[in-house]
Amino acid sequence: MSTPEPPAAKAASALSPRQFLAPLALAQFICSFAGSNMNVMINDITEDLDTTVNGVQAAITLFLLIMAVLMIPCSKLTDRWGRKRCLTVGLILYGIGALLSAAAPGLGVLIVGNSVLEGIGTALLIPPVYILTTLRFEDLPSRAKAFGMISGFGGIGAAAGPLIGGVITSAISWRAAFVFQALIVALIVVLARRMVDPIGPDPKRPFDTVGAVLSAVGMFCVVFGILQADDDLGLMAAFLAIGAAFLAGFFAWIRTRERSHHEPILSTAVFRNRTSNLGLVTQNVQWLLLMGTSFTVAVFLQTVRGYGAIETGVIFTAATVGVLISSLAAGRLARRHSQRTLIIAGFVLTLAGIGILLGLVDLSSRVAAFVPGLLLIGLGVGVMLTSSVNVVQSSFPERQQGEISGLSRSISNLGSSFGTAIAGTILVSDLASGNGSYVLAMIALAVFALVGLAAAYLLPAGPATAGTAGTVDARAVPLGSRT
Repeated sequence: MSTPEPPAAKAASALSPRQFLAPLALAQFICSFAGSNMNVMINDITEDLDTTVNGVQAAITLFLLIMAVLMIPCSKLTDRWGRKRCLTVGLILYGIGALLSAAAPGLGVLIVGNSVLEGIGTALLIPPVYILTTLRFEDLPSRAKAFGMISGFGGIGAAAGPLIGGVITSAISWRAAFVFQALIVALIVVLARRMVDPIGPDPKRPFDTVGAVLSAVGMFCVVFGILQADDDLGLMAAFLAIGAAFLAGFFAWIRTRERSHHEPILSTAVFRNRTSNLGLVTQNVQWLLLMGTSFTVAVFLQTVRGYGAIETGVIFTAATVGVLISSLAAGRLARRHSQRTLIIAGFVLTLAGIGILLGLVDLSSRVAAFVPGLLLIGLGVGVMLTSSVNVVQSSFPERQQGEISGLSRSISNLGSSFGTAIAGTILVSDLASGNGSYVLAMIALAVFALVGLAAAYLLPAGPATAGTAGTVDARAVPLGSRT
């Protein structure tokens, strides 16, 4: 095992908390942005690359899925390679993928650049964002503020993705949106150059290759099976069964590794914490709702209502404003309310937003009809994002931060994949019906919101134990506060 570097190594970076967090928050922003900005480019991409809405949906879902399936293995690689190195390598891969996507002559190259290279890059760079933050901010109040800033940027990236993507697409081209991503990545590399990893890498740390393959294949087959729902129910059932079998094999494998005293890709101990498990459920559902709503509304507006990229993007300004308002009010809210209360309130607001989107779609064809619902969804998701992250991360001691960070990010990105796959598949299956498939997709999202709300109600109202790391007061979680 490697020996932690002395505190002087941390100080050697000469970075203030803001300087330390800036590249990490921007990294979370651009990865979340990438997951939603393509939604407003669908018509432009399908025409330019001579493909279909289903093809673009597959590219978006594959990007989110690759992030999800590789997040746990990549989080373990941070122990062997070092967090700073994984962050840098991930950014470089992401930048190459963005530039390749910008020059894509067809859907295949777009998938290689956006879905594969950007997906792998994101899986490498996101775990270090949360691990470095946990290690850099040792006291819980400052750590909560740091998580608030990073999660806030992630929520803003996902909510503002359609707006920024729409403006760039309308003003220049959809290809320029990928150049924009590459420029942001270059900026992050520059900002992170003086960052020092608080703990040195351990090249001899074992890596569970079998466990990594079993978990990745299992999750991939489950999401791929969902995507087949509107084409072949038999194929869908087959992939879901294969995915379930691989996941069952994964859990059996890691139990066997632990019994033989070998380090697995993921310890079963991370699944024994009830508070963390409930927090992971809320994380998964939050991102499922955000990405599912973004895809459903964006595709509906473009293919059924005939709106252009910039018009569609402007409509999503309401969701972005909602996330911003939540972040600005977060510190005050967190001092007055527990994490559980904030998460519950977030799901209630999100459900209200979905209800308004459903209620007004038949009553009005005006753009303004979508604003109230998206605003409430932005407010709701913004309120609960950081609280869920802090519930999960603070439930474990520092020695398990690599594992829980990878699992947390994997669960969140799996939620994003499910949102695009499930709601998108329902919507795309019958676009000719007009409002019909849109209503069914939004109802499906409402059902998942109820599941998340139920999980939030089961969260403990008091402090959450963090193993040997002590406890975290449920009220001391300033969401989105600035450090």
